[in-house]
Amino acid sequence: MKYEEVYSKDYRDVAEARHGLANYFRFYNDQRIHQALDYRTPQSVHFGHLQ
Repeated sequence: MKYEEVYSKDYRDVAEARHGLANYFRFYNDQRIHQALDYRTPQSVHFGHLQ
């Protein structure tokens, strides 16, 4: 998260940082595939969905 989101952004305030991090977590859990999860998303593993 730090390298993909926080370090690459220049947030103006806490509200902007919260918004950016919320978007990143949605992407990370719902869309980004993970090698350690057999190229599935955390959401699909947690809820048992096959992609």
